[in-house]
Amino acid sequence: MQPVLDVKNIECRYQQRVAVHDVSLRINDGDLFSLLGPSGCGKTTVLRAIAGFESVSSGNISLRNEIVSKAGFTKPPENRHIGMVFQDYALFPHMDVQDNVGFGLRHLSAKDRNQRIKDILKIVDLSDYTDRYVHELSGGQQQRIALARALAPKPDLVLMDEPFSNLDVEMREYLSQEVRQILKSQGATGILVTHDQLEAFAVADHIGVMDKGEIVQNDTAYNLYHSPNNYFVADFIGQGVFLEGTLLAPDKIETPLGIIAGDRAYDWPRGSKVKLLIRPDDIVHDEQGNLVGEVCNKAFKGAEILYTLRLSSGIEVLSLFPSHHNYELKERVKINFAPDHMVAFKV
Repeated sequence: MQPVLDVKNIECRYQQRVAVHDVSLRINDGDLFSLLGPSGCGKTTVLRAIAGFESVSSGNISLRNEIVSKAGFTKPPENRHIGMVFQDYALFPHMDVQDNVGFGLRHLSAKDRNQRIKDILKIVDLSDYTDRYVHELSGGQQQRIALARALAPKPDLVLMDEPFSNLDVEMREYLSQEVRQILKSQGATGILVTHDQLEAFAVADHIGVMDKGEIVQNDTAYNLYHSPNNYFVADFIGQGVFLEGTLLAPDKIETPLGIIAGDRAYDWPRGSKVKLLIRPDDIVHDEQGNLVGEVCNKAFKGAEILYTLRLSSGIEVLSLFPSHHNYELKERVKINFAPDHMVAFKV
């Protein structure tokens, strides 16, 4: 299958500083991909290079099998048939909703243009807002109008740069799921840039985690969480703590919580010092448990409560309890250590 987007070993520089190094990715028709990472990791630079706003110093970028960027050549953004949703939405305040959405449809007849505007506004559930101006819309409505404008010309690729960052937490969670549904309903191919892993999980089929200008793991959300391939990904994705341990056998690690026999085998020398990743779901509330933890912090999350528990050894672990198990600070609770996956890194 020929990908919509093929990025091969690109490097981007700002003067002498390398911002992006050896980044490659392929995205097929209808796929939704996210570039995820902390501030300054290079994710927005990659997006801008794909859009044509930044040049590449090596490697190349192809859209529909046409090279649009390589060293010494950058096809202009307006000729790439790409839709953009910016962080601040970049809507035109002097235009109403209808004209904002129809901005990229000037090549169509008036009849076809009006029909496309009508169709796309129905898709984003804003059919009754055609005559409204930007200042009359909520943040969530502006975000959907920006998405409608990007989708209206039926681009080959939709690029979204932190599109939910100006919204409150509840609205971000709702809209990230809605945006995925809208894009999937249109068969759109898209890239989301975000520092928020929950947004990436909600929108994307695959996620490329970036660190220091490189994609360090390109995978599904499930695999990033349960099978991180390096310490950075393990620490960045999800929540958890690391226990010091010693490798006794390829699939056995001695820890302060006991000997862990896992579902992975490591080829490090026996006796190697390791760090074992412990997720909140590895620590299970159990009235018959053989470990006791003292509640030293708690965070209510609706259906669950995230507890920080201090064990007798002084080690602190995280655990998710159903929210009806509501313990107070300094209370002692019984738990079991029951990891489904063993994820360790050599020290």
